[in-house]
Amino acid sequence: MASAEKNAPALAQRSKPDRNLALELVRVTEAAALACAPLVGRGDKEAADQAAVDGMRHMLHSVQMDGLVVIGEGEKDEAPMLYNGEHIGDGSPPAVDIAVDPLEGTALAANGMPSALSVIALSERGTMFNPGPCVYMEKMAGAPEIADLLDLDRPLEQTIGLIAKRKRSDVSDVMVVVLDRPRHEEGIRAIREAGARVRLIAHGDVSAALLAVTERSPVDLLWGIGGTPEGVISAAAVKCLGGQLLGRLWPRNEQERAAAVEAGYDLERVLDRNDLVAGEDVFFSATGVTDGDVLQGVRFPTAGGASTESLIMRTRSGTVRRINAQHDRAKLRELRSPG
Repeated sequence: MASAEKNAPALAQRSKPDRNLALELVRVTEAAALACAPLVGRGDKEAADQAAVDGMRHMLHSVQMDGLVVIGEGEKDEAPMLYNGEHIGDGSPPAVDIAVDPLEGTALAANGMPSALSVIALSERGTMFNPGPCVYMEKMAGAPEIADLLDLDRPLEQTIGLIAKRKRSDVSDVMVVVLDRPRHEEGIRAIREAGARVRLIAHGDVSAALLAVTERSPVDLLWGIGGTPEGVISAAAVKCLGGQLLGRLWPRNEQERAAAVEAGYDLERVLDRNDLVAGEDVFFSATGVTDGDVLQGVRFPTAGGASTESLIMRTRSGTVRRINAQHDRAKLRELRSPG
């Protein structure tokens, strides 16, 4: 009894995420990026994604945590590894929710295009939004200085005008990043008719959200309909950076709408960063796979080495770190080996 009482404070302390998890998570995203990097530009997005999943999983089980995958690669039958509901880590405290995207932008990586990332987010157990049957959501994200101006119901051109006024700039200086999809044609037209500019991207919701909330970024606003899982991961990053992300579930069809309503989801509700990730101690880590505006991709400067650039953030401390690392390629082969 005396021994248990003596250890109680230490156990209570470990029930919450520890600052040491930051560097552990960097190792996880580095492993995923390094594992899939040799497949960049090879045209096989499934192989690249699988390599990233394998690399990430290799490192995750060594992390001291009891992790529950809330946002993963899909259901268990569809994704045998890193599936929704899977427990990862070594099983010791703290108990945390995990959101992963081992390769955000599979097509970007497969085609050697910019801004593919490996990402992971972590928060206290029970604090991450589970999107259920809804694959897509409307999104809007921006930096701290315009966070209070975001509104999914206000006409887009009015919001752009407010952003320009807040920034004391001309509307023509405002840049909005948007996924290049037919569903966005009307919104893109409204942005341009308002006098603002559009940066179209092929893929990469998380990278785009980071771009919208990063200081000295050429982008002022993220807008459009994109993946709900990516929305939750982006909300973790946005929360760490002090910006805002708004989202509203967007069922693709009547069947998905009915399933969401039956599951108890309010499809009219606008969710903010705290609804999507309610934790007070949130971690986010991203490692570049291909070069982009936010992070440099994996490079192989010598026959025996590789370099990575990563971004690691934590809400509790407000710390944002960029980590440049050098890696031994012999270790990379171990990451890709079946054993």
